[in-house]
Amino acid sequence: MNQTLIKNIPKYERPRERFLKVGAENLSNIELISILLNSGTKDISAYDLAKLILHNINDITDLKDITLNKLKEIKGIGEVKAITLLSALELGKRVYYKKNISKIKMNSADKIYNFMKEELYNKNQEYFYALYLDSKKNLIDKKLLFIGTINKSIVHPREIFKYAYLLSASSIICVHNHPSGDPLPSKEDIILTKKLKEISNIQGIQIIDHIIIGNNYYSFFENQLI
Repeated sequence: MNQTLIKNIPKYERPRERFLKVGAENLSNIELISILLNSGTKDISAYDLAKLILHNINDITDLKDITLNKLKEIKGIGEVKAITLLSALELGKRVYYKKNISKIKMNSADKIYNFMKEELYNKNQEYFYALYLDSKKNLIDKKLLFIGTINKSIVHPREIFKYAYLLSASSIICVHNHPSGDPLPSKEDIILTKKLKEISNIQGIQIIDHIIIGNNYYSFFENQLI
């Protein structure tokens, strides 16, 4: 790869100067990443580090799944630069998520499955989420509450209901994945769901479904188990 030293780029064509001149929306992916990286190393510029990062993925959208260790494997990307880039990506996710969350109505199991399946795709542990809804079943927020082993997730009901009160939620949908790909509920899943339903009747905040995601999904509500 040909080296591109920032000092050899005319000042008005450097990433920060172009940001001021034309705005962030008109910068290339390389320019935006090089600004986040801030500096290069003695061997390679920030501009070329940005090129290397993009060279290690198939498409810019793949950055949403890149990990700290994957970034650190790239020569010239240390922990600080990797953390900075991942923090920027996470902030972008949160801004986009909060901007669009009010448009999401959780009124069917297939909608919930389509909303959550990418987040749970290819996980090798169980991830347990609670989706908090208002009285019209619009999504208020979602919380990742527990990460378990490959076959067991330790779920504490108090955590699930704590956020419901903090968010003034009217109802809750629980969602977790089965790393095996088989969405059928285990004995433990059935016991947990029954326990959560009993608590919800006491608390006055209904658990309206528990959805297990694998290669497809299983809905306790659709199967009349909740």
